[in-house]
Amino acid sequence: MTNVLTVSGVGKCYAAYKSNLQRFATWFGLQVTPVSQFWANRDISFSVKRGEALALIGQNGAGKSTLLKIITGTVRPTTGNVGVHGRISAILELGLGFNPEFTGRQNILHAGGLMGMSQQELTAMMPDIEDFAEIGEFFDQPTRVYSSGMQARLAFALATAKRPEVLIVDEVLSVGDSYFQHKSFDRIRQFKEKGTSIILVTHGLADVRALCDRVILLDKGTMIKDGSPDEVVDFYNAMIAAREGAKVEVEQKRQENGWLTTRSGTFDIYVSSVALLDEVTGERMQTSRVDQRLVLKVSARAKKDIPKVVLGIMLRDRTGHVIWGTNTWHSKQVQEDVRANETLTFELAFACSLGPGSYSFSTAITGSDTHLSENYEWQDNVVVFDVVNVSRPIFIGTTALDARMAISRD
Repeated sequence: MTNVLTVSGVGKCYAAYKSNLQRFATWFGLQVTPVSQFWANRDISFSVKRGEALALIGQNGAGKSTLLKIITGTVRPTTGNVGVHGRISAILELGLGFNPEFTGRQNILHAGGLMGMSQQELTAMMPDIEDFAEIGEFFDQPTRVYSSGMQARLAFALATAKRPEVLIVDEVLSVGDSYFQHKSFDRIRQFKEKGTSIILVTHGLADVRALCDRVILLDKGTMIKDGSPDEVVDFYNAMIAAREGAKVEVEQKRQENGWLTTRSGTFDIYVSSVALLDEVTGERMQTSRVDQRLVLKVSARAKKDIPKVVLGIMLRDRTGHVIWGTNTWHSKQVQEDVRANETLTFELAFACSLGPGSYSFSTAITGSDTHLSENYEWQDNVVVFDVVNVSRPIFIGTTALDARMAISRD
């Protein structure tokens, strides 16, 4: 498959000099030693194929936005180069290219011209842009009176009025309302199906799992990981769970069934055994029936004295979306003063009100209501099981809704 974007050894260094004169001298190739240097990106290489959706994730300051600016050509790299085959459409900052005194309609003509589209082309697309943005009478009012959500609507409607070869979206949709976010992601999916390559920067990891084929994790300007969404997102969650100075290990293993197990933490207390059982017979279950009564049995063993122990449980579907989750902090069952070599056993009984498909349980052992405090152990996809429907009428989805259809005819 053809590459539409190739990034080779890209780095961006911001240097500070003693004077503007010294900085000016560097523009002509003169060698001047800077006072300090900051590398926003360093030695980044990857390619994007036609129709591929790639997410860039990482904490604030990881270098994501700088990299996007280099790709779009608004920032020149210090090292390396970027090769683009086709038209790029990017939404990097709210109102970028907009004049606050212009109306929405005027800004479409102005900013669209900066994007390389002709006035004739933009005039022809104007009704569709206005219809998609759905900002009503504000379309003919100055953008300085727009809310951030309205600016996002206008920017996205313009950037996607014409299907590009590469669409880049940097967090801008996070300011919009849920309706417009859904509408925007639906358009992104349609573009992807038609061959547009997507580069997405977002903190919405559920969107990453649902939309993207690949994920690149950036940290302090460098690439940490490049791989499938489940692998990189789970690794990222484990990475940010570590407090500064805490000794946290991260292990990842791909199972034969395709599910990835990610395990991280200090392991001062750890899951020694876990099983999904039939509530009546106690039999281990790998395949469950819809409505079957089940028990998730988790045993945890302490290596040292632990002041507080909280068990968290999360249920996810095959795409990584969270179906359900809770922990013993919220259920007011925190275990205190756990001694070294003591074993705790937790049993979660539930009815399998899930739709047919494949699901997984993840477990977390912490010291409070969040794993960002004491992250003793986090295991993604520690138990994987399938659900089949043998007793109900056929239905779709991840929830076996307790519903009855009533019909009357007069």
